[in-house]
Amino acid sequence: MSQSNRIIIVEDDERLAELVSNFFQRNGFEVTVEGDGAAAIELIPKEAPDLVILDVMLPGADGFEVCRQIRPKFKGPILMLTARGDEIDQVVGLELGADDYVAKPASPRLLLARVRALLR
Repeated sequence: MSQSNRIIIVEDDERLAELVSNFFQRNGFEVTVEGDGAAAIELIPKEAPDLVILDVMLPGADGFEVCRQIRPKFKGPILMLTARGDEIDQVVGLELGADDYVAKPASPRLLLARVRALLR
């Protein structure tokens, strides 16, 4: 894994997005943050990041819809990071094309370990 892996974080909670973004930047990643699901559908295929961290509850289009629409165009890993930790939500996310599903709150070190594993 190179130290210049690019991540797009799709998260509408600005404070959380900033914390996660700063953490990943300190760990050698290039990070772009997008707070709107509909905008993320356009951004992700165009930017072609190495990995996407995707919230479920988003304005514009929810994370399930984002995942469903980008998966045919984006072959990189998608990690869903969301407060919706119910089993059915996890199953739906994984069946729509997510590679991993992490319930909030998640420790930054666990999130970093999952991202590194997905990028291997």
